[in-house]
Amino acid sequence: MKQVKPFVISKREVWQAYKQVKANRGAAGVDGETIDQFEQDLSKNLYRLWNRLSSGSYLPRPVRRVEIPKSDGKTRPLGIPTVADRIAQMVVKNILEPQLEPIFHRNSYGYRPNRSAHEAVGCVRQRCRNIDWVVDLDIKGFFDNIDHELLMRAVRKHTDCRWVLLYIERWLTAPVQMPDGSLVTNTGKGTPQGGVISPLLANLFLHYAFDRWMDKHFPDLPFARYADDVICHCFSKTQANMLRRAVQKRLAECKLELHPDKTKIVYCKDEARRGRHPVYKFDFLGFEFRPRWVRNRQRGTIFARFTPAVSPKACKTMRQTIRSWRLHLQTGSSLDEVVQRIRPILNGWIQYYGRFNRGLLINALATINLYLVRWAMRKYKRLRYSYAKGWQWMMRLCARQPDLLPIWLPSQG
Repeated sequence: MKQVKPFVISKREVWQAYKQVKANRGAAGVDGETIDQFEQDLSKNLYRLWNRLSSGSYLPRPVRRVEIPKSDGKTRPLGIPTVADRIAQMVVKNILEPQLEPIFHRNSYGYRPNRSAHEAVGCVRQRCRNIDWVVDLDIKGFFDNIDHELLMRAVRKHTDCRWVLLYIERWLTAPVQMPDGSLVTNTGKGTPQGGVISPLLANLFLHYAFDRWMDKHFPDLPFARYADDVICHCFSKTQANMLRRAVQKRLAECKLELHPDKTKIVYCKDEARRGRHPVYKFDFLGFEFRPRWVRNRQRGTIFARFTPAVSPKACKTMRQTIRSWRLHLQTGSSLDEVVQRIRPILNGWIQYYGRFNRGLLINALATINLYLVRWAMRKYKRLRYSYAKGWQWMMRLCARQPDLLPIWLPSQG
């Protein structure tokens, strides 16, 4: 007699989730198993996972803690589930996301299908041209402080599926394996930043903690939110101060806290707005908004506009990455081999940071030219003792093959 599983989960749902996890790649969890290793016995592994999910016996492994360095010298904690746990989370995400997506706010951009960081930055740019003040909100340790009870209350508003609720609770309460191997039990708050389901749950939490609250109490003040990065626009400094205090009180009700130093009120200073305020710039999604000199192409005039471009923090990170490649020492490789290694990364930077004020990004990436010159001077004897000859070699190469590197293309500058 065929055994009936208590939960109806199709094998196709598990297979589809596996394909999505494979496409995203990702590091190994606490078991050390990579995607490639998981695939060595794929059918057995997927069947075992499906069987446990369907029977209710599925229990997630501890989440592996990884500390990612930040530009300010601190670290950002990431929680890396195992491959099997990422697949299980993707199954639930695929069930839950279509139910949540229609209710999410129009000004919420992060980790949503058919929405992007560029849309959020473009939206903020347009509003900064018309609205004088910005409140740059920074929620202190957001992912680590999401209250489980409040989160599950929000989840239950949108699904009564027993296995979805069961497994979300198990993921939330899974222990964390620290870098030294010790296990830390969950304290009733936090969702690992790095889990497949975490961004969706974070969006749901802030939908009720912030988005809907803003619509109810400040319907005339537009905002843009990308996960926990939030920019609010205000029409006066008094209004901005009032909003900051109100948001602080609201987040406290939801057991969250505004960062006292990183949350700030910004004046969108430009040619027409010349008032005084100590803060006139802010960062959002890797772009720095501040007054910049821009040219009116039709009139040929130059004027100040409050506009975004790649942030100094992002530039510093990119330059550090370029230095870490140590290109000038890779003389055992041909020019084509060197270019093939670095071109995809340069393309990614340009496609993201080059969307706004691309010329500033190209200037920041120009350090790559210096390393190529140093590489050539080590590689070719005729250039060895002359920087002038090295630069001439690179300029001839740039003129002959402008598409060799994306920073050389006129259309990218």
